[in-house]
Amino acid sequence: MLQLSQRYEPYVVRALETLWGKSRERAGGTTNLLMAHLLDTAAAAEVLWDSFLACSVQAALDELAGGPGRGRRLFAWLCGIHDCGKATPTHQRLWAEGAESVRRSGLTWVERAAVAGARQQKRWRHDWAGGLIARDVLAEAGWAAEQVDWVWPLVAGHHGAFPTLRDVQEPSHAKGQLRGRGEWRRVQQAALEVFTREVGFGVLGEVEPVAAPSRALQLQLSGLVVMADWIASDERFFVGLDDLQLVSLDASRERAATAWTALGLHSGWGDLAVPGPETFKERYGYAPRPLQDMAVEAARRMDGPGLQVIEAPMGEGKTEAAQAVAELLASRFGADGVFVGMPTQATSDPMFTRTRRWVGAIDGHLASRVVLLHGKRAFNQEWKNLLGSDGSSSGEAFGGVDEFGLGDDPYGVGPQACGATERQAPAEWFLGPKRGLLAPFVVGTVDQLLYAATRTRHVMLRMAGLAGKVVILDEVHACDVYMSQFLREALRWLGQAGVPVVVLSATLAPAQRQALVESYVTGAVSREEMSVEVPAAAGYPCVTTACVSDAGLPQVLVQSTDSWRKDLQVAVRIVSESLPGVRSSREDRERLQGEADARVGELLTRELVDGGTALVIRNSVARAQSLYEELRRRFAHHEVRLLHARFTVARRADLTEDSLRLLGPNTPRPQGGRLIVVATQLAEQSFDVDADVLVTDLAPVDLLLQRVGRLHRHESTWRPERLRTPRVFVTGLDPREGREPAFPYASEMIYGRHLLMRTATVLPDAEEGWSIPGMVPGLVEKVYGADASLLPEAWREAGEVACREQEDRDRARADNARTFLLTPQGEHERRTLVGLHYGGSTAGSDEGALQAAVRDGEESVEVVLVAQESEGAIFRTLAGRALSVNGDVAPDLLDEVLGSVVRLPSKFTEPALKLRPLPGWLGHSWLGKCRALVLDASHRAQLGDATVTYDEEFGFRQLQ
Repeated sequence: MLQLSQRYEPYVVRALETLWGKSRERAGGTTNLLMAHLLDTAAAAEVLWDSFLACSVQAALDELAGGPGRGRRLFAWLCGIHDCGKATPTHQRLWAEGAESVRRSGLTWVERAAVAGARQQKRWRHDWAGGLIARDVLAEAGWAAEQVDWVWPLVAGHHGAFPTLRDVQEPSHAKGQLRGRGEWRRVQQAALEVFTREVGFGVLGEVEPVAAPSRALQLQLSGLVVMADWIASDERFFVGLDDLQLVSLDASRERAATAWTALGLHSGWGDLAVPGPETFKERYGYAPRPLQDMAVEAARRMDGPGLQVIEAPMGEGKTEAAQAVAELLASRFGADGVFVGMPTQATSDPMFTRTRRWVGAIDGHLASRVVLLHGKRAFNQEWKNLLGSDGSSSGEAFGGVDEFGLGDDPYGVGPQACGATERQAPAEWFLGPKRGLLAPFVVGTVDQLLYAATRTRHVMLRMAGLAGKVVILDEVHACDVYMSQFLREALRWLGQAGVPVVVLSATLAPAQRQALVESYVTGAVSREEMSVEVPAAAGYPCVTTACVSDAGLPQVLVQSTDSWRKDLQVAVRIVSESLPGVRSSREDRERLQGEADARVGELLTRELVDGGTALVIRNSVARAQSLYEELRRRFAHHEVRLLHARFTVARRADLTEDSLRLLGPNTPRPQGGRLIVVATQLAEQSFDVDADVLVTDLAPVDLLLQRVGRLHRHESTWRPERLRTPRVFVTGLDPREGREPAFPYASEMIYGRHLLMRTATVLPDAEEGWSIPGMVPGLVEKVYGADASLLPEAWREAGEVACREQEDRDRARADNARTFLLTPQGEHERRTLVGLHYGGSTAGSDEGALQAAVRDGEESVEVVLVAQESEGAIFRTLAGRALSVNGDVAPDLLDEVLGSVVRLPSKFTEPALKLRPLPGWLGHSWLGKCRALVLDASHRAQLGDATVTYDEEFGFRQLQ
């Protein structure tokens, strides 16, 4: 930058020598000039290009820039200009020392007007100012309006939200004193020109892209801009430079290379070779089964990135099929990593292990790059071992690993806004706030993907994290009407971004399958609506593949094959129970529930007379606890287990592991031994067990079939003679003579009467059964179809009422979800990100608020359980270990205390919200955000008007 005096007036040169980008307090003790920070960010972007971006993203940027090899420089420029708005009074006035230096250089402003403008619009800061400057300067440089219109929002939105064009106009009360007038305008133009030449362009006109990117690519680019800015803002590696003579792109490159190495950042598997026919056996040790072979070959024939839906029963090898397809699609279309989305935290943990094993088989050193992304990962032993420590972190709040609640510091003058990350972690930078999806390989709950479809701050980081990956989504049938709105919105964006997606499900209703395909394809062609014909599968298991041809036409292929196992002939019997009416007394409810439990107890005593294993699934925790109490009286203590969501997280993890071990396919079964696991819906998804007999409450048919999938999974498992025919006993309904059946209140609240009634009609007669999995598609299609004649004549009037109730409820829930969607209905064909965060409800930024946005339901609260024998006594853990009078937690007790978290039923939300941390927890990075529920010596507490209790056998309960 030694030739500036030959190009610019002295006041311009003085300004560039003075304008600050980071204050001394944020730049290692030395002011960092604005020009230095712009170039630092451009250099960080170059490193991202060379060592992080997937080939698919590079190819898209090359296309924007005019051909192969041109995208890198454009990308560096786009990232670097993000803070051009700091060349304004609105930023320079914020740090007294820097403001004085700027005034001495000759640039001034009227502080009274600037204050008035800031009061009028508090959000008008350097990001919005930068958007306005970029818009004006690029237009003056001759850029086409189409190109200007997508670039300026990247600048204006780099602090997490995209404003409208009206927003970025300078507040009228400022009278030009926030953006700056006169000489300020010349300095702003010069800053962009100098930066542009330093990056390698001649003039601003040369930078103009030859094409406009899709909105999805714009959103991903925006996230990468933020990532580059964050790296370049790390004062450990980018110590301030206050001498313009020392500022250059070469100097910034040295700093960026040092930062990249020190931060341990890395890409994924890189340029993968296309897997051959032998690869599957090399990865998994056996030849592909028919479904797996069909899925891989279908992916091999795809003309471009697309969607593949794999439907097969449990035990068919869907996970291995998805992994093989993902590897193939990544190699063909330039993806560099994978995101695996699971329905729950509990199902994410075993998938974390399987994903590490898979990527490690591709390249041994990749296994350490897999990140587990959910709020309870600190309790996953494999994750803790991977970190090489206890997995805790002073900067990771227990409420969520990826929260947005840390204060945004748009001025760059406050303390570092990023908390400390997890100790000794591989790819430690990726574990900081907001960054989880940016890691190359991620396993987490599907919520992490759904968050990318919400109107939230920094949503661009989530979309940037999905760029260049293959997305695998398991158990998508678990997404209800509400969550499905976010899933479809996410698929639209992924389709437009060219991100391959593999969806797994035991089975889908035809309407669900249609919606998934249409969402992805509609996004891929950037349309608001599009009708796509999805043929019905001729058999089961089946694979549906959808992509868009070079001509922009949807291509859908549906194939089916035989299962690798013979169909199971499953006997299905109804165990009726009398149910209380609306006006029944508590005594009547308890009596009827006791009678129902006794009937199940008698049934299991009879079925397990020669030994064997039984899985019992109840639709509510209360029903599970009640039945468990009955079974304890009939069977030995070691023969009955209880598993539900109202145990503490540590206890629940132990019980889950214990159940999986005892009912697992590889556990020897002692002849004559008996085991009963009573569970809730936790046993419905990715619960790898092999039971001899199943007792289950009625649920919608697809979920009921999921439960049946836990039965007789392995021919090698020893079973008593009487249990060698798989039996299912359906509880939770009262078949009433001459009218529709009755269902427990909890079942109706969870699933609705409509689907329960239709499922009840397809239950086989006493002498018949189901052939599984052969009958699965037909059963699902019947229940989820619209044929009113499925119901017996005597049920139809009630069925019509239930159907209308369900339609109304579904419509209301879908409408409620749409208020949080990233793109409002009717705006999917917009060309830029302008105003993306405006026009509807905005979801909160922390993990709890995000979960509330994507998972419809009554709010519930997590609390930490501690004990105190009497008022004023020391607090203790549930196991009786001493804390202190104030509840202070010694380091060796932290895991035990955090393991005592339990989620309360929603009816206790109001009194639970009044609970506070113990005095000794205040200021602690994890416990400081936790509510404490203090139990007495008997482990009881008063919560609102109710008396509640907790014990290791039943979990959390309300006492009558």
